[in-house]
Amino acid sequence: MQAARLNEYTHDMTDALEIEEIDRPSAQSPDDVIVEIEGAGWCQTDNHIIEGQWVEYVPQELPMTLGHENAGIVAEVGSDVTLVEEGDPVICHPVQTCGTCRPCRLGEDMYCENDAFNGLTTDGGFAEYLHTSERAVIPLPDGVDPTDIAPHADAGITAYHAAKKAVAELNPGDTCVVIGIGGLGHIGLQCIDAMSAADIVAVDLKDKALELADDLGAHHTINSSEAEVPEVIANLTDDVGAQQILDFVGADETTAYGPDIAAAGGDHHVIGYGGHVHEPCQAFVAGELSFRGNIVGKYTELQELVSLVDRGDVHLHTERYGLDEVNDVAEKLEHREIEGRAVIVP
Repeated sequence: MQAARLNEYTHDMTDALEIEEIDRPSAQSPDDVIVEIEGAGWCQTDNHIIEGQWVEYVPQELPMTLGHENAGIVAEVGSDVTLVEEGDPVICHPVQTCGTCRPCRLGEDMYCENDAFNGLTTDGGFAEYLHTSERAVIPLPDGVDPTDIAPHADAGITAYHAAKKAVAELNPGDTCVVIGIGGLGHIGLQCIDAMSAADIVAVDLKDKALELADDLGAHHTINSSEAEVPEVIANLTDDVGAQQILDFVGADETTAYGPDIAAAGGDHHVIGYGGHVHEPCQAFVAGELSFRGNIVGKYTELQELVSLVDRGDVHLHTERYGLDEVNDVAEKLEHREIEGRAVIVP
């Protein structure tokens, strides 16, 4: 089969991945599931993997097939698999978990001590077929297109994971600020809108992104290149501030908003990354501000997100590309030329 392989780390996206012919995976273990890929979402994290940003955090052995947002049709199953059968459409949680370590037993499967993460620590879905496990696949409802839903396997559940934590702290009439209405942010905004009665304020540098936010349910929008965000938030909230902040950018400039726009006891959820948090300790103490990191969501959260998609509460804006266009997509994302999510169709 053909697969897009990372052979060495680089900052040059023009030829970062190579299309190679490799062996098609087959079911070797009783719980194996082999999926014929219908769609594999491209994520900013893929660019970071190519640049080698993850080598300090997870074990990686090159060459490796990238792609951690995967959906498709079951092509083969192991002898013990009962959840799905050949021909079933599925979305794949990116983490293959063991089910027996303490985090898995506690239901915190994204912390699994024995995990394999497709496209990050083991071969992913920028290929014709993907090897995964029964614990990682979720059957799709009738009428849900595997190609269109693929980015929810990571972008979606990461945004949902953060939104769910924020919603638990939001009361009707509270204010939630969503920073960055891009590939993840436009999903997170919809999740907040579907699950809470908060007033949603969208912040972005691009008018086109803010127009999308308005269409998706934002009550207010702020172009941060034209207005002082803290001043606008203060006016909108009568100087109370935002109870919850979802930062899908994670740049120095956006994390700096936290102490200036958060209400007392508020949370600044960091979902995007690349920048830093530079704040004096007193800022945390004075307003009981919390910065909360967010990683990929749980298997059960992907099930919940699929339900929101099936109900029509969450929509993805996607652009489709062939497997031979992977490097073009990497370049486009580097220059912020992708609206919504890019989906690779092998």
